[in-house]
Amino acid sequence: MIFVRNILATLGLITLLGLGYGFVRIAPILSEFDPGYMETYKDFAAKLLTTKDPGEAMMWAVPVEDPGLKVEDIKESLKSLAVQNNFLYVGESAFYKQVEAVTGQPYRHIAFLSFCDAKVGKMMADYRDAYTGFMPCRISVVQDKNGKIWLYSMNLDMMIHGGKKLPDELRSEALRVRNVIWKMLHGAAKGEF
Repeated sequence: MIFVRNILATLGLITLLGLGYGFVRIAPILSEFDPGYMETYKDFAAKLLTTKDPGEAMMWAVPVEDPGLKVEDIKESLKSLAVQNNFLYVGESAFYKQVEAVTGQPYRHIAFLSFCDAKVGKMMADYRDAYTGFMPCRISVVQDKNGKIWLYSMNLDMMIHGGKKLPDELRSEALRVRNVIWKMLHGAAKGEF
């Protein structure tokens, strides 16, 4: 019995020393992270554990509740909301048309609309080339397999809060872009102009 207790005590001490060492090594690195990193990773992990799908966990998904809203109404709403928020409508990729051209079969509506704030895009590219992968901001208009329309966009919180704190001006502008995309998703889902 004493032997088992000593083994467990030794394992406990080794565990505590390992945790202490890990904390001493990681704490300085984490101190450079954005203050919102823990909440961002917590939200991502919760969504991942619920859906078991990293794609779902990285996206915002907003359903269009009004069955009277048509795809073209929603697209026009997105474009109008972009203009109101000083976003440039860059273009549309009609994915469903590409699928139909390749397969020769009708396909449900899926289109990708691209929007940009060139000033913020320049700031992001000047800060880190890899950030160009987030540009332009995209919103997909998707008719699901049951005919319901959804709006999807990448959740920008991971880019903004998930690592080293962005420079103040870039962080402020990135948050503004994030909030505009959020408003556009919810506004277009209601058919706002």
